[in-house]
Amino acid sequence: MTDKKKPTTYAQAGVDIRSEDTAIKGIKGWMQKTFKFREGKFGSVSMDIGGYANVVEVGPYLLAITTDGVGSKVLVAQELNKYDTVGIDVVAMNVNDLICVGAEPISMVDYLAVTSVNEHIIRDICAGIYEGARQAQIAVVGGETATLPEIITGQEGHGFDLAATAVGIIERGKVITGEKIRPGDLVVGIKSSGVHSNGLTLARKVLPRDMWAHLLTPTRIYVKEAMTLMREYDIHGFAHITGSAFLKVRRLTNYGFTFDSLPEPQPVFKKIKELGGITDEEMHKTFNMGVGFCVIASPEDANAMVEKYGQEYQMTIVGRVDAEPGVRVKVGDKLIKP
Repeated sequence: MTDKKKPTTYAQAGVDIRSEDTAIKGIKGWMQKTFKFREGKFGSVSMDIGGYANVVEVGPYLLAITTDGVGSKVLVAQELNKYDTVGIDVVAMNVNDLICVGAEPISMVDYLAVTSVNEHIIRDICAGIYEGARQAQIAVVGGETATLPEIITGQEGHGFDLAATAVGIIERGKVITGEKIRPGDLVVGIKSSGVHSNGLTLARKVLPRDMWAHLLTPTRIYVKEAMTLMREYDIHGFAHITGSAFLKVRRLTNYGFTFDSLPEPQPVFKKIKELGGITDEEMHKTFNMGVGFCVIASPEDANAMVEKYGQEYQMTIVGRVDAEPGVRVKVGDKLIKP
C-alpha cells in the first residue's frame, strides 16, 4: 500500500516543471534584450535562448557557453557524508549540455558555496571535479568559494551548493541546432549510469535512506561518444536527458517523437516507481529511465553507428521522429504521453 505521505509527482515533491517553464519564459525575454549590446561586435550572439547552450561569435570559431549545478543531490551527499562524486556531476551536467550544440568542451569554472569551510569536504568535492575534468578532457581554469552561513544551510554546518559554467568551441557551420531533423529520423539512446542529477527531490523523498547510495552514482559524461559520432556521422540532433526527462527533446524541433524501444531501466527506477506509487507518465517526464543521452540521425547513420559502437557505447535505437508534434513513450503494451 502506498504511503500517502509520500509525494507521487515531482510537483508534489516541490519541483513544478510547468511553473519553472513559465518563469523561464519571462527570464528569456529579458535576457534576449541584451543581445543587442553585442550586435555587429566581437561576441555577437548566434542562437536564441532555450537550447542546451548558446553560441557567440569569436573570430574563426564559435564559443558555446552553458551553466548548471547538481541540484538537491548535494543533500544526499551531505546525508551520507560522501562528497567525492558530486564534483563529477557538476562537470557532467555542463559538458553534456555543450556537446548538444556540437561544441567540444574546453574549460570550466566552478562555484562552491558553503555554510562553513571544511577542508576534507572541499578536498573530496575537488577530487570529483578533477575526475570529471579528466573524463571530459577539459581544464578547470578557476572558480569561486563563498562562505555564506546565513544563506547556505545544512546538517552540522556542512551545507553546500555546487554549480559551474563551461565553455566549448565549434567550427563555423558545424553548430547542431536540430534544423536537420525530419520525420523518419531515428533516435539512438545511450545508457545512463543511473538517476544522474535530476529528479532527486522526488527520489530522495520516496526511497528509504538505505538506498540513497544509488542516488550518488555520478552522472555519465558523454563527451567521448559525442565527439566520435560527430566526426563520423551527420548528426541531426543531440539531447541530454535531464530535467523534464524525455520532454527535453521538444527543444530540438517542432516535430514529434515516439520512444517505442526503450531499454529496461536500472532497478533504482523500478524501486522509485514502486515505493512511491508513481505513474509511468510521471516517471518518464521526471527521470531518464536508463537513457541519459539521445542522438538523432537518418536511419542509415543511426543504424551504422549502433552497428559500430552499440556495444562499446551502450547504444540502441530507442525511437523515431514523427510528423505529429508531442512526445510519446511505449511502456509495455500502452503508449503514454509524459
